[in-house]
Amino acid sequence: MEIKHCCYILYFTLALVTLVQAVRPGEETEISPPGSTRRSMQACEAVNIMDQCWRCKADWADNRQAMADCAQGFAKGTTGGKGGDVYVVTSEADDDPANPKEGTLRFGVTQGRPLWITFEKDMVISLTQELVVASDKTIDGRGAKVEIINGGLTLMDVKNIIISNINVHDVVELPGGMIKSGDGPATMRQKSDGDCITVSGGKQVWIDHCSFSKAFDGLVDVTLGSSHVTVSNCKFTQHSKVMLLGADDGHHQDKNMVVTVAFNLFTDNCDQRMPRCRFGFFQVVNNNYDRWGTYAIGGSSAPTILSQGNRFLAPDDAAKKNVCVRADAPESESMTWNWRTEKDVLENGAVFVPSGSDPALTGEQQAGMIQAEPGENAPKLTASAGVLACSPGSPC
Repeated sequence: MEIKHCCYILYFTLALVTLVQAVRPGEETEISPPGSTRRSMQACEAVNIMDQCWRCKADWADNRQAMADCAQGFAKGTTGGKGGDVYVVTSEADDDPANPKEGTLRFGVTQGRPLWITFEKDMVISLTQELVVASDKTIDGRGAKVEIINGGLTLMDVKNIIISNINVHDVVELPGGMIKSGDGPATMRQKSDGDCITVSGGKQVWIDHCSFSKAFDGLVDVTLGSSHVTVSNCKFTQHSKVMLLGADDGHHQDKNMVVTVAFNLFTDNCDQRMPRCRFGFFQVVNNNYDRWGTYAIGGSSAPTILSQGNRFLAPDDAAKKNVCVRADAPESESMTWNWRTEKDVLENGAVFVPSGSDPALTGEQQAGMIQAEPGENAPKLTASAGVLACSPGSPC
């Protein structure tokens, strides 16, 4: 009797544990019906402020445009194609850059109206020329495995762009030619730089959860008066000159540039420029630097760089422990630039030499700041950096 009694107690205890799950913050719990093959609990792994805005919602695929409310940093307020039609890419083809066919990615990005662009299926799109994106577009790769190779994306003198969940890699220089870039006829364009993404004179641009590797020039370049840009939750690998924010010491229009670099992972043989900055104001917050080759953060022309809550794991080479490189100015000048470190974690002998003083922020700068978590949290905050494997009906 005692044995049977104990078995009953054990049975009911296990049943109670199965039915009553303690839900941690940020998780969704679901009780499956009898015989269901679905998981009884779908954990949501969103841990940073932008991911928490949408990733825990199982209906994200039915309400894609809700992501437009999730931008933070200096791209906050960027809505992309929100309010516009949904355009579904059905073809990988890019055989006529001057007259793209409906169903291709190039046809969608060159339309002169807001569009939210999605993908019918997994695709590898080999661009024959740079892909010139018009204003008010979202390129949303969630729910499909989307790769863009050979050519990169160009955002030139446009505004209000979101690029999400795209893997751009193995980008080369392309010769230029007649390329469609908007509602009008194709125009002649020069040879491309060979960047994964070029933002030139662009405003309100949010690049989120993308993966970048192996380009001819840079992975992400933001230049020529571009501003209000956020690069977040991205994974950067296998490249030398990773991210350029301001291309030339003679481009004084970049004095008004404000850029947020947040929750990104730099790993697997990234050498330098994570980022390299000129003139403007830059918050580099809660990124994970898994070693570097030459340096991690660099700049010239007196940029303000606020490094906050990052994890810097230095390479083993004793000569490459410095996080920062200041260029094109004598030390007496460059050490007056406002390069500040706060809540950063320095590992394996990493050294961050600050300079200048804590700047008084303008209202615009203050409004665009992301609250930094301690650098010890950076590996967790960037654990899902890069493209996500999202399935409709489940949190992403």
